[in-house]
Amino acid sequence: MQVFDLKGEVRNDLGKKATKAVRYAEKVPCVLYGGEANVHFAVLDKDLKKLLYTPNVYLVNLDLDGKSYGAVMRDIQFHPVTDKVLHIDFYQTSENKPVVMDVPVRVTGHAAGVQAGGKLAIITRKLKVKALPKDMPDEVVVDVTSLGVGKAIKVQDIHVEGVELMNAKSVVVAQVKLTRAARAAQSAQ
Repeated sequence: MQVFDLKGEVRNDLGKKATKAVRYAEKVPCVLYGGEANVHFAVLDKDLKKLLYTPNVYLVNLDLDGKSYGAVMRDIQFHPVTDKVLHIDFYQTSENKPVVMDVPVRVTGHAAGVQAGGKLAIITRKLKVKALPKDMPDEVVVDVTSLGVGKAIKVQDIHVEGVELMNAKSVVVAQVKLTRAARAAQSAQ
């Protein structure tokens, strides 16, 4: 899993007035929970762009006033009109405690059903994965080469070493659907 370094400063003043002042200084108020005590801090808005606006999932290495914490991003709040980041929740990780994250799905191969006139549809783009931070994959790779027309790959068909998939077993990840043109060609025969 990729690591993202983020530098911030601990906040002691909490509340509405202090939070407005932090946002006015073009910083984002954040909280780190899951450790011994919650840590409130602020990071520069521009430092978050590479963390937020990417399909990749990162383990975050937080540097807060000289102290280092390992964390994952849990929740993010955006302004409803301007889409500016209002608040971020981080969850502190440890080496022996599993973490649950949404990991992107990457499809590989050429489905046999596509060559027979079907269309590949990726239904689930992210899967909820539970693993230790050192075992967390960057992505879940799904091979669709053996997928025929009308067939689907479900969560129960995917196996990743050292990782537990938390989605329901019956959730469809990818399937090959019959196109209208192929259906018309079959009915014309």
